[in-house]
Amino acid sequence: MKNKYPYILLILLPLLTVGCGQHEITDDMPDSVKLELLDINLERDPDNAEILAARAQVLFNLHRIKEANFDISRALKADPDNLDYLMLKADIAFANGSPEESYQALEAAEKLSPNNKDVLLKMGEITFYSRDYDRSLQYLSNVTEKDPNNRTALFMKGFIYKEKGDTASAVQLFNRVCDKFPDYAPAFEELGVLYASRNNPMAVEYLSTALRLEPSNTNAMYALALYYQERGDMEKAETLYRQILDLNSESADSWHNLGWIELTHYSDYQRAIEYFDKALAINPEMENAIANRQLAMDAMK
Repeated sequence: MKNKYPYILLILLPLLTVGCGQHEITDDMPDSVKLELLDINLERDPDNAEILAARAQVLFNLHRIKEANFDISRALKADPDNLDYLMLKADIAFANGSPEESYQALEAAEKLSPNNKDVLLKMGEITFYSRDYDRSLQYLSNVTEKDPNNRTALFMKGFIYKEKGDTASAVQLFNRVCDKFPDYAPAFEELGVLYASRNNPMAVEYLSTALRLEPSNTNAMYALALYYQERGDMEKAETLYRQILDLNSESADSWHNLGWIELTHYSDYQRAIEYFDKALAINPEMENAIANRQLAMDAMK
């Protein structure tokens, strides 16, 4: 499934053990097929916590969050001390917009298994996405004490330090992730953005690496385009903005920046207006597009 939270580590339940009279379900089945079989199995055994939890996982995969929450709650009512169910409940509750319910599930999991690295990491993730950064750092640091090279914990700690303005610590942690996990594009992207903010040419190397690892990463593409634009290399910037638009024609920022290049670099005011209009069609309240469109209009008089 496409993860709503790009860096979160989802805890997936192990394969359902098939009992007598149940339809066999395997990992390679499409979720829609799994769901049909689980529905049949639950008709035969409606209070089976294992089947309920398995269906909750499949519904979660299919983004049917409310139904998933209902099933995992029923599973936990039947088996309240199941660590896997509590971890899944935490993910589902958070996706359902109930962070407090998610915390409660994780606190119950922590009581069942104190100092469990997976539970601590999940606590760090949930608090991270809730922007409770101090609390998240505490949990994530507990994880890295037990597992110094835990990629998720190191990356999230770096991101938190970046958000708190401690860019030196952020760079150090992102570099560590890049060294240990050279195929992890998000760390290269974050380093590239940080180096770009410092006007450091290393930004090109890191953002290019992120794009080599994830060629359709429009965030890294945009950061690199903006870096080139701000340094006057309009040809490279233009090429990247157009690549973004090939992947996502609704990128208002890319349309706007193409308009800005036409306005300030080529003095092609008509084309600039065309691009600003495209940006405003996507985001009618885009203030810089409104202002720059007016500049182009005035320049044509």
